[in-house]
Amino acid sequence: MATRGNNILVPQAKAAMDQFKYEAAQEVGVNLKQGYNGDLTSREAGSIGGQMVKKMVFDYQQRQAGGQGTLYQELSQVKQQNQQSKQGMQ
Repeated sequence: MATRGNNILVPQAKAAMDQFKYEAAQEVGVNLKQGYNGDLTSREAGSIGGQMVKKMVFDYQQRQAGGQGTLYQELSQVKQQNQQSKQGMQ
């Protein structure tokens, strides 16, 4: 039997990951609440996960590049791109 792959590997990071999830949800305009969120659409849940991955990949790339540029400016660009693509879907 397969096991689920969404377990937190570092238990001490659970609170930080939850905060990260809520920040990503706010950035993409999804109302995420504490506890059960079964009323989210697949698109909304996917947009939260996608935003988290974008931010993690960006952070990794920043560290690999020696921290060139400012994190705030780059995240602002990602937000703008998300808003533009969201408007394009409507």
